[in-house]
Amino acid sequence: MDGITQQIAKELGKSETHIQNVIDLIDEGNTIPFIARYRKEAHGAMDDTALRTLEERLKYLRNLAERKSEILRSIESQEKLTAELEEQINNAKTLAELEDIYRPYKPKRRTRATIAKEKGLEGLANALYEQAKDMESPEILAREYINPEKGVETVEDALAGASDIVAETVSDSAENRKKLRLLMQKTSRVTAKAAKDEDSVYSMYYEFNQPLNKMQGHQVLAVNRGEKEGFLKVSVETDRDSALKLLENDIIIFNSKSEDFLCSAIADSYDRLLYPSMENEVRTALTDAACEGAIKNFALNLKPLLMQPPVKGKVTMGLDPGYRMGCKVAVVDGTGKVLDTAVVYPTYGEKQKAEAIEKLSVLIKKYGVKHIAIGNGTASRETEKMTVELIHKCEGVSYMIVSEAGASVYSASKLAAEEFPQFDVNLRSAVSIARRLQDPLAELVKIEPKAIGVGQYQHDMPQKRLEESLDNVVEDCVNAVGVDINTASPSLLLRVAGLNAATAKNIVKYREENGAYTARKQIMKVPKLGAKAFEQCAGFLRVPESKNVLDNTGVHPESYEATEKLLALCDLTIKDVKNGSVESLADKVKSIGENKLAEECGIGVMTLRDIVKELQKPGRDPREALPPPVFRTDIMELTDLKQGMVLTGTVRNVIDFGAFVDIGVHQDGLVHISEICDKFIRHPSEVLSVGDDVKVVVLGVDEKKKRISLSIKQAK
Repeated sequence: MDGITQQIAKELGKSETHIQNVIDLIDEGNTIPFIARYRKEAHGAMDDTALRTLEERLKYLRNLAERKSEILRSIESQEKLTAELEEQINNAKTLAELEDIYRPYKPKRRTRATIAKEKGLEGLANALYEQAKDMESPEILAREYINPEKGVETVEDALAGASDIVAETVSDSAENRKKLRLLMQKTSRVTAKAAKDEDSVYSMYYEFNQPLNKMQGHQVLAVNRGEKEGFLKVSVETDRDSALKLLENDIIIFNSKSEDFLCSAIADSYDRLLYPSMENEVRTALTDAACEGAIKNFALNLKPLLMQPPVKGKVTMGLDPGYRMGCKVAVVDGTGKVLDTAVVYPTYGEKQKAEAIEKLSVLIKKYGVKHIAIGNGTASRETEKMTVELIHKCEGVSYMIVSEAGASVYSASKLAAEEFPQFDVNLRSAVSIARRLQDPLAELVKIEPKAIGVGQYQHDMPQKRLEESLDNVVEDCVNAVGVDINTASPSLLLRVAGLNAATAKNIVKYREENGAYTARKQIMKVPKLGAKAFEQCAGFLRVPESKNVLDNTGVHPESYEATEKLLALCDLTIKDVKNGSVESLADKVKSIGENKLAEECGIGVMTLRDIVKELQKPGRDPREALPPPVFRTDIMELTDLKQGMVLTGTVRNVIDFGAFVDIGVHQDGLVHISEICDKFIRHPSEVLSVGDDVKVVVLGVDEKKKRISLSIKQAK
């Protein structure tokens, strides 16, 4: 096994054999969901998050190895590669460390140092830097390098050029940069000051001063944005004397004849080259770490949002609130099919509100609407008030506020135009809002994950990295739930392991042309869907219409034979599974013994356990085991809130410094991290997830700023 395998195994605390198995599976073109679900024996049941981390580290370390090869070739071509340098390069652990080593050998644009070298002053610089015991004074040495033809007319010219060369040598030293980096990480402070004499959302950072090593991710992103928007001046302050002393102690020999010259050159190097470069590097590292933290937090929030329990089989009305254009209405049946649409104007006046209630009452009675989903955007407060009056006239109807983040993005997309060519953009949004309540996962996959809005500073993130991370979350969620191949949209199918845009569209096209799929093996008839793609996707696609009940479970076709053998050994049949008569299966497996059964069936114990779980709940949606969403029939105003009031709310967003909780008023309340629980936590995500129902106490209400302060720990 190579060094990469060993390093990843050490970092993740896993066996080298398991790590190598995963690397081999990835290199063979297997997807992470497939590896996580159907190759557990190969990797010891690592979850998809651990496998994603492994995949990222593998890419990084392979890129590092490739960069090492490029650098070695470059230095070798310069005929400067020594055994010691080669060892340094091969031992570098990070790209930053590697680039520091390469810095002196990297082809440069013309600098003051290269100009000085062109004037023949490198020998002088080297002599002064080496500080030999018997050396002459700098002024005497410099006389030998006077050359008017090359522009070195005086001793001062020669020493100035030599100083430029020494300054660059000091700046290019990997060891110097490493020591200065450590000093800055330990002692530097990040400061921010007002760049404009006006109030702004960044006012809390107008006199900001924080140790660099204590900077929180949200603080880094906030000062970066404030600086970008021109409200802040940001800098990393380091004690110059300490930095110069650190460099001088390593470079200067005590009482050397070139001591004063070197002190001056080192100061020039620090002020002109090293510190600006290191400040930029340190801030970049802070930003990278903050972005990674924010992206991770976004992913943590996105997963529970996507995995919210669906409200299936109920006729739902979606309301997309608005002022000027009115409130857009869409009624969809239990499968999400649009039954009717309308536009009402409840914000235009009492008369128009009464007309809206009358019109919506007719639609509710006509189609048997059970739930109303209200988008939480502009005019949602007024729409909610109207809805409460409406449902008081319509027995058995309840409502829920639904996040409409990204709904406008979807409504204006090519996908929405293809799905609803007969509707305008606003009505498409109302349909999307209704469907979000019915099946959040199936609807939200149509929207760019970063547009869903469960994070912080998402527009400041490296967009490619953010998109990649969130796409992975969506893929893992879709494959964890499974997809009904006879109802799924191309957008949903696209997220299934092994499928791409072309094969997803071809699956739907085949369905439209040939009718519903009646067996998993039919998938192999889909154009451009080969054996490898079938292997990856088959276990995640459900076929409820199939005569073989296994086609509607997470059991992979490669294990069908083993599954039938397992059932036979337990005196059961496929028919028993279809009839839901396998209550005794787990007991029989335990009685006979997992190891014995797995061996006889030719599968691993982990695979056997997964098969048993699937046989006990064929066709069941794993999200149904989660707490159902909370519906409302009445409304509460901001003015109704009083300090000390205890309420039940739903977590809408988890961020670095706390969590926003929906308590039934238009504004979400903030639970600061210090008010979440009694024990110390580094991040709110350790104890809270989006979608959690929590009991909170109102700490304070600022009606002017429309801010609500809440506490979870004081509500217990």
